[in-house]
Amino acid sequence: MIKLDHLTLRRGQRDILRGVDLEVKEGEHWVLLGRNGCGKTTVLEMINGYLFPTTGKVSVLGHLYGTVDLREVRKEIGYIGPSLIEKFTLRDPVWEIVVGGAYAYLRVYEEVPEEVRERAQAELERVGFGHMAEQSFGTLSQGERKKVLLARTMMADPKLLILDEPCAGLDLYEREKFLDAMSGLARRNMSMLYVTHHIEEIIPMFTHVALMADGRIVAAGPKREVLTPELLRSAYDVPVTVEWHEDRPWIRVGKEN
Repeated sequence: MIKLDHLTLRRGQRDILRGVDLEVKEGEHWVLLGRNGCGKTTVLEMINGYLFPTTGKVSVLGHLYGTVDLREVRKEIGYIGPSLIEKFTLRDPVWEIVVGGAYAYLRVYEEVPEEVRERAQAELERVGFGHMAEQSFGTLSQGERKKVLLARTMMADPKLLILDEPCAGLDLYEREKFLDAMSGLARRNMSMLYVTHHIEEIIPMFTHVALMADGRIVAAGPKREVLTPELLRSAYDVPVTVEWHEDRPWIRVGKEN
């Protein structure tokens, strides 16, 4: 699904990526974890084909970038990022925001077939928002808008779903509601890459973790093998202990001796 081969990115005298290797196989759900500024979003931009490495190769869904039409590849990728919400018209009803995902439109200007409208309603029901279909997008909270975007993304049946810090700015209640809505995606036939710097967002549906620091991936593999105190300290530079509860990790931050 995703294969990154020794990616580097240099800007002036600064090395932003330093030899990133990563392979995400079909059906795997990965978390890309690390501090702010470690290179996570840069990696996502390369996977989406919005940024190209100084050296290295990017292959997504069996396509080697540089040899394919990236617009066609992006049709098979669902993406939720921090700037996406700003692109929508706040007065539009929620159901229209969701329907637009079937056509990759930001606004719907044509008559919508009944079967598409029904499917949008079903996606809204899945995230618990069926009763809000007629509300304007602007009346929703930040967390509610992100769940609507999750429903919108599923309208295109993506083979790969990428989420860039979707819980940023959410309070505890809205974060947990969003993560609960995401859990239902585990049954879908797609791979996932979820970016965060908060370990507690790694819910049971996630199978693997890639841990980044200083433009490198310092560890990658099954989540319990990567989320160890030693590896987390190498990435975050603070002493931690890890506790697992119902297959979800929680950390305690210690003090230096």
